[in-house]
Amino acid sequence: MRIISWNVNGIRAIGKKGFADNLLALNADVVCLQETKAQLDQLTSDIADIPGYRSYFHSADRKGYSGTAVYSRLDPVSVSYGLGEDRFDHEGRTIEIDFGDFILYNIYFPNGGQGPERLQFKLDFYDCFLARITGQMQSGRKIIVCGDVNTAHREIDLANPAANAGISGFLPEERAYMDLFEEKGLVDSYRMLYPDTENMYTWWSYRTFARNRNAGWRIDYFWVSDSMKDRIRDSGMLSETEGSDHCPIFLDLL
Repeated sequence: MRIISWNVNGIRAIGKKGFADNLLALNADVVCLQETKAQLDQLTSDIADIPGYRSYFHSADRKGYSGTAVYSRLDPVSVSYGLGEDRFDHEGRTIEIDFGDFILYNIYFPNGGQGPERLQFKLDFYDCFLARITGQMQSGRKIIVCGDVNTAHREIDLANPAANAGISGFLPEERAYMDLFEEKGLVDSYRMLYPDTENMYTWWSYRTFARNRNAGWRIDYFWVSDSMKDRIRDSGMLSETEGSDHCPIFLDLL
């Protein structure tokens, strides 16, 4: 089984770059998108309805902002939207799909770079997310979490850690939550397999043409509950796939 996660930075924009063909070429069982920036009624049928896939969308109340989508070849037991807290759920950041064997979360975590209030919003979102999945894991459910976490966990996860030490996305309080993810029983699938691999990133700033220099950040992740780690075959980045300032990441499961 292959699951893809990709922050597309606007599904309508990427739709003009052959998105439907690219999605089919990925040949994944499930494709999770973040930052779709669209309402369902704004999508053309070639984006909303990909042959062979069921599609699910969670849009922000504010048009042109945030949003998530899932395309799945697998039939879910149930699909729900949001984390159950109003102030987060109005931004269209979470789709939860129960496939029976496991629960998949597709999440676009907030960016904390717009001042102290927004940083606190991001940290509160982490708290809300952890409270929800901790209960599910304690009840014996297997969990996969994918998406743009908007934080680079360790120095190996960005090109210039010293220069970005005071920037949201690499602040100590944000990184501490990545430690807490692990303490609560989540495994960073990529680092489990490749603990020392350097220069592997998922986001590059458009403004500085950072992709040309590979001056990036690894802020997109597949986290899995400890009970699922033995099923991980591979995890990584599809760095050659363009169309967004993020590249897709993948998780292959037995």
